[in-house]
Amino acid sequence: MTRRALLLVAARGHVLARERVVEDRDAPAANKEAAVAWFVLIIAGLLEVVWAYSMKLSEGFSRPIPTLVTLVTMAASFALLSWSMRSLPLGTAYTVWTGIGAVGAFLVGILILGESASAMRMLAAVLILSGLVLMKLSSG
Repeated sequence: MTRRALLLVAARGHVLARERVVEDRDAPAANKEAAVAWFVLIIAGLLEVVWAYSMKLSEGFSRPIPTLVTLVTMAASFALLSWSMRSLPLGTAYTVWTGIGAVGAFLVGILILGESASAMRMLAAVLILSGLVLMKLSSG
């Protein structure tokens, strides 16, 4: 894999810019790091679903066990999101994280809490998923 490098060369008091292709010896490590970052981001998104559901079960933080689950999974979700942002762009990571949380909470609401599964709500979830796929494809 190669990457483009911009070289600045000083000549007679002028700075000249030129581009050259440089062999990227760190590409395999970068690809592995990005794959791990995506995996960690997905786990962070799933933890967001867990904390949203446990927050609902906490009944306004009045029940101790669901409250504790909420706080622990929330902290873990934020920590993993933060770690994934070391390799992934902010906009991509945050959008995917919130999208996983939104669609996941939507599914938990329907499948576990018996919330409405109207055509409009289903279409909204499909559009969110489509956006997540496009975000992933656009970030390489």
